Amino acid sequence: MRLLHSPLPPPLLTSSAPRKTSILPKKASVNYAQKPLQQALSTGISLVLSLGLLVSAPNSIFALESPSVLESSNSVNCPENEVEEVYTTEVSKAVSNERIVEEAWQIVNDSFLNTSPRSWSPESWLKKKDDILSSSIQTRSKAHDIIKRMLASLGDPYTRFLSPEEFSKMARYDMTGIGVNLRDVPDGNGGSKLKVLGLLLDGPAHSAGVRQGDELVSVNGVNMRDKSAFEASSLLLGPSGTFVNIMVKHGNCGPVQSIDVERQSIAKTPVFYRLEQIESGSVSVGYVRLKEFNALARKDLVTAIKRLEGMGASSFVLDLRDNLGGLVQAGIEIAKLFLNEGDTVISTVGRDPQYRRNIVAEAPPLITAPVIVLVNKKTASASEIVATALQDNCRAVLVGDKTYGKFL
Repeated sequence: MRLLHSPLPPPLLTSSAPRKTSILPKKASVNYAQKPLQQALSTGISLVLSLGLLVSAPNSIFALESPSVLESSNSVNCPENEVEEVYTTEVSKAVSNERIVEEAWQIVNDSFLNTSPRSWSPESWLKKKDDILSSSIQTRSKAHDIIKRMLASLGDPYTRFLSPEEFSKMARYDMTGIGVNLRDVPDGNGGSKLKVLGLLLDGPAHSAGVRQGDELVSVNGVNMRDKSAFEASSLLLGPSGTFVNIMVKHGNCGPVQSIDVERQSIAKTPVFYRLEQIESGSVSVGYVRLKEFNALARKDLVTAIKRLEGMGASSFVLDLRDNLGGLVQAGIEIAKLFLNEGDTVISTVGRDPQYRRNIVAEAPPLITAPVIVLVNKKTASASEIVATALQDNCRAVLVGDKTYGKFL
């Protein structure tokens, strides 16, 4: 995905289509703390099976004490909502409306990779630019509207433009304040409806009874039919501790329920951990569950691992099941914690083979102990970055089901 930043506050162009993302395997020399890999992995897998971790995550696990308080709201968990920031080069203080439109057009022209049934070609895209810029664009809001229509013509749900106001909400990550991620989808009658694509586990909406796949029918009495996700988010946002009333329809044919949800502004720790003793107590394994990639994920994961090491853990199980992602950068930084310096975390390529970007670990790993990563069909996006980077660099073994498939 790409973000286009213009003068403060910047509009945003996000796209997951321009670049096909893959994790490239790379040979690595890994020191497993003087313990044979097969023995360590056998021990870890035995732990997974003995604890029943492939069936469900254990409940009796530690949460980090005294989670930090952030100024932003609780983070949202959804593979469709993740963005990676790519800053443009120096921009003059006064950027014309035409220039903003042209910049957005150029990003698509350089690297858009068409995956929709709609036909796309550089020639037709060039004609669209000529048609749009044939007349002057009088206002900034008009320029934003033109960009949105231009991107909508691509037929790609992951390529979109955010205005400065929308970007400021995106920067806080949870754009709703109740821990839910929304997306407008066709309703089959020429209009659109809002669906819940992701939830913060144990967040306000999840705790109140909202579930993934629900339709958001109304917010404080305002009908959400044909509303955008950002319009809904502006109604859901409010001061921490206040309540917002939402009407949700469970499933496609389920009942409509009225729910009062309390807004929150404290980011809860997504990390839970426990120490397991196996082989008659002679071996200690650290179990760590990461529920999402929010602003606290890396810091709290480091704390958990260090505590488990101090308690005697000689190998680790990292549970990424049902983790739909979150902040892409958090996923990249967490992957680096386990990799050797120079190992590839992620490599992105686009339509032009000359466009290539590699992200590598810049420092030695936090731990060198053996690691098993648990995954399932709801392991998505940032979680897939972590899981695949560790697997391709021979740093961990994946156990579980096929993952969601956004980045793989």
